[in-house]
Amino acid sequence: MKKIGAKCLMIQGTSSNVGKSLLTAALCRIYADRGFKVFPFKSQNMALNSFVTPEGLEIGRAQALQAYAARRLPEINMNPVLLKPETDSSCQVVLMGEPLTRLSGSSYFSQKNQLWGKVCEVLETVQKENDLIIIEGAGSPAEINLKANDIVNMRVARHLSAPVLLTADIDRGGVFAFLYGTLELLEVEERDLIKGFIINKFRGDISLLEPGLRMLEDLTDGRPTLGVIPYIKDLLLAQEDSVFLDERREFGTTGIDIAVIHFPHISNYDDFDALLIEKGLKLRFISRVEELGEPDWIILPGTKTTIGDLLWLKQTGLSEMITKLAEGGTPVTGICGGYQMLGRSINDDDGAEGYTGSFRGLALLPVKTDFTRKKKTIQSSAKCISSSGFLAGLRGVKISGYEIHMGETKLDNQSLAIFKTESGGFDGAASASGKIWGTYFHGAFDEAEFRRGWLKTLRWTPEGRAVSLETKRDEELDILAQTVRDNIDMNLLDRIIGL
Repeated sequence: MKKIGAKCLMIQGTSSNVGKSLLTAALCRIYADRGFKVFPFKSQNMALNSFVTPEGLEIGRAQALQAYAARRLPEINMNPVLLKPETDSSCQVVLMGEPLTRLSGSSYFSQKNQLWGKVCEVLETVQKENDLIIIEGAGSPAEINLKANDIVNMRVARHLSAPVLLTADIDRGGVFAFLYGTLELLEVEERDLIKGFIINKFRGDISLLEPGLRMLEDLTDGRPTLGVIPYIKDLLLAQEDSVFLDERREFGTTGIDIAVIHFPHISNYDDFDALLIEKGLKLRFISRVEELGEPDWIILPGTKTTIGDLLWLKQTGLSEMITKLAEGGTPVTGICGGYQMLGRSINDDDGAEGYTGSFRGLALLPVKTDFTRKKKTIQSSAKCISSSGFLAGLRGVKISGYEIHMGETKLDNQSLAIFKTESGGFDGAASASGKIWGTYFHGAFDEAEFRRGWLKTLRWTPEGRAVSLETKRDEELDILAQTVRDNIDMNLLDRIIGL
């Protein structure tokens, strides 16, 4: 395809979770700071961490982060197709920010022509409006059983004639086999698009790696390794999806003990990135009764399948333990789907989530939820109006964030609402003591005043400056970009891109 305007670069990986998303974000920041109008793009994303654009449309959380890295607002063209897994064999298909259908893995392939057509339309538009498109692939381009239906890796690269950098994670071992093997499984015209390699998450003495780099170059017809990016410890930037949590479940070592329930379909767990800004907190993601212990605070996060994960919560015995701890005075907070679970019942007469009927919640809040097939996606802000116990001291404090959920939750007593939104509506509910509360707001902890105010009720003592997640995120993006800039051959990269 002949270039219309923008230059292109594509970042592909040898597997999931090798650092494609953050490398793309780093390059977005580097080139944006050099004055280019940079556009991050991922044609199809499979993730439960999603974000709502200012227009109220849904995209992958990673593309929102990359937009901020490029110093621009997130928009729907950055991620036209979003897949949100609901079971091991089915997912919700979100097209251009709105739910399209629910499909099994095999039936999804029948939609690929329609989805690819939309991807091509979007690419034609963004090429005209930007200087540089930095494209992220998904998983591996060498999944030979899936390549025929690919709309996110080599099909995009070939459509744009985009140069590709292949990225691998050395921390998991086998980096040279991953890079060489991936290249060998590609078709000849696809291999021609691979212009070099990037090795990510390196620890140790790079001189010990250099013989392998030379051998890799010889084995791959002179393709260079443009950079070896060091492992950046405790970088506070949203990860792509819950694969990250499969490898790491605890953050921090001492202080206020916070137990986050790791649902099978946990979503938007980046809600808790803001908590990691603070010192004196220990954040644990737990999925078994024996892991729960006696924490200082329990959080039920968002989930893609509220009823399914509520049933899992009961089957594991965690619901009984959470209720027991709550009755004993342990604070419990629910976000989005977790908020719905804290109520008395969840009713889904139409099977919007695949479960039909009425299901008893944990009954820790005086609310009930009725599901419909309409999804609410909106950015908003609000202020705390609660006079309930622990929350009373936060009255008047502002929060901002976004809602993304199916279902409407109604309070038995409207006076127990927590927030009044900018549109004049109400959100959330609290117990009379204020120790049990829930909200639909993703991002409730992003602003320091609300976050720190709540933590103080748990006998937490603040350390250091108060900072919002937005400010911290920007600082972390600068650190990431500088690290990549210092460890990659930028002159060679410019030549590869054609700048």
